[in-house]
Amino acid sequence: MEFKVTRNPNPTPASEREEIIANPVFGAKLTDHQVVVVWEKDKGWHSAEVIPYGPIMMDPSAAVLHYGQEIFEGIKAYRHQDGSIWTFRPEANAARLQRSARRMALPELPAEIFVESLRQLIAVDGAWVPTPEGEKTLYFRPFEIAAENFLGVRAAQRAEYRVIASPVGPYFTGGVKPVSIWIALDSARAGKHGTGEAKTGGNYAASLLAQQVGYENGCSQVMFLDAETSTYIEELGGMNLFFVYRDGHVATPSLDGTILHGITRDSVITLMRDRGIEVQERKVSLDEVREGVKTGDIVEVFACGTAAVITPVGTLKSSVEEIVIGGNEPGRLTVEMRMELTGIQYGIRPDRHNWMLKLAD
Repeated sequence: MEFKVTRNPNPTPASEREEIIANPVFGAKLTDHQVVVVWEKDKGWHSAEVIPYGPIMMDPSAAVLHYGQEIFEGIKAYRHQDGSIWTFRPEANAARLQRSARRMALPELPAEIFVESLRQLIAVDGAWVPTPEGEKTLYFRPFEIAAENFLGVRAAQRAEYRVIASPVGPYFTGGVKPVSIWIALDSARAGKHGTGEAKTGGNYAASLLAQQVGYENGCSQVMFLDAETSTYIEELGGMNLFFVYRDGHVATPSLDGTILHGITRDSVITLMRDRGIEVQERKVSLDEVREGVKTGDIVEVFACGTAAVITPVGTLKSSVEEIVIGGNEPGRLTVEMRMELTGIQYGIRPDRHNWMLKLAD
């Protein structure tokens, strides 16, 4: 598929762009261009373009506004020391976007178009990729929406795939500092046979009320329990969780249909198994964590995701308790895994699994 390129006639001045890149705020400033590819039931994918960044012209009856048919991804571009620009495991993001599309009755974008869309945006907005100091990157937001103008309750017959991008720094400011997590005792993110493993906006909307309560209680994220029994830990509003035990093994909630298939999660599991660490993907109850922290059997907890990479968890709080982990200091394995993963992404550590893909020289 060939992409038609229409350059922005009024791009951000270089001096202003450099100021934004020097102190990026997550998602606050967007680059000068966006990618658009259209799908229609009788035509398939067509009309691939790179166009100036700007508002989406949308009819009030557009299906996405009424039935929530939308999915998205998060992936980053990294500038290496030689100036080249790379991304991390884009084929995994492409596959997850396809799984999300399948669950939300949207058309599946071919992986080659997904990867090419990143290349095309970098070809015109590569100057927006920061130098690696301070863990700065360019964050891509690929997304797909139902774009048919129709109020009937059925899968849309027209959709749009787009990519926008924003220069970002660390998701949590303050370096590798343990964060506090609010335990949602009366709110669920997703239920059995629902859309929990799809990366769709409705799941995030369902998390926002509890997240607001968490903020009011000094917490950065919310930990959700299973919707059926409120017993087992699932994930945070936007990240997966890992529990490090004193005997050396690590546990993480298993993927049972309600948890997002985190690409960072999968990468961390692979890197830990490379080290000979036993990683158990299983049900982890809140009772087990509470007791494990109390007895010292659980020595570290960390969260991971594309935006936040790997972040230590220092405290779990709810309306009835406060669980302090490891003296509220980042654990050894947490720090080591973060250094190894970011080292691979920024090209300063060996990429044994061929995860990195060059987007531009």
